[in-house]
Amino acid sequence: MNIKMIVTDLDGTLLREDKTISERTLTAIGQCKAKGIKTVYATGRGSTSMTLLPHQLLDGRVCCNGATAHAGDVLVYSKLIEIDSVRDLLIACNKAGFRVAAEYGGMHYSNFNVAETFPLLRQFKEVEFSNHNIDVEKIYAIIDSTEVVELIRQYLSKDLYLQESRDGFAFVMHKEALKSAATASLAKYWGIEQSEIAAFGDDLNDIDLLEYCGVGIAMGNALCDVKAAADQICDTNENDGIAVWLEENLL
Repeated sequence: MNIKMIVTDLDGTLLREDKTISERTLTAIGQCKAKGIKTVYATGRGSTSMTLLPHQLLDGRVCCNGATAHAGDVLVYSKLIEIDSVRDLLIACNKAGFRVAAEYGGMHYSNFNVAETFPLLRQFKEVEFSNHNIDVEKIYAIIDSTEVVELIRQYLSKDLYLQESRDGFAFVMHKEALKSAATASLAKYWGIEQSEIAAFGDDLNDIDLLEYCGVGIAMGNALCDVKAAADQICDTNENDGIAVWLEENLL
């Protein structure tokens, strides 16, 4: 396999359920990097995802489902949502009593105490959305009922899309904020062909990435739709699925 770039989702993929990475997986990725293979993570999380893994482990990162892509510290892709285009959505969610937040640069601008709900997230500000004037990387709401998604759909413009996750979030993104598009920008930056990329994922927001890359690998714990979209299936995130695949195919 002529693979020059590895892209991996975080939750349910690179990370185990306790949000750690096994030593075997760290070693395998490090060995790939030593061979000159570019290593990238692509996550729905914002820039705070960098706190979950060793900074030196990876060459690039795709955050907020593809809203941004960095090669090292260089921003190579950015698709932000203009705040005025989602202000009514945010206000409507707030009036309905739904927990919602707008994220930018690792800061969560919300109508609830984010740290009480997600102890690992400390960077947040409770704001009045009617006065909030910062463009954002993504909007997310906690799906406490089907009414959350139904309300959000009423406020989606043609420049936005809605993505639900397996862990109970509804994400609103710029239509060009996709893991595949952000990954393509990194590949172009490094002079890597689409066919030379291998990607790993487990959730619905990974499907476009797996379909785009030369080799798309679904985790053993992936959703059925993700497995159907993949070229291959590896073991689960709890059983070092990524490490085993890298050892067998690249190392």
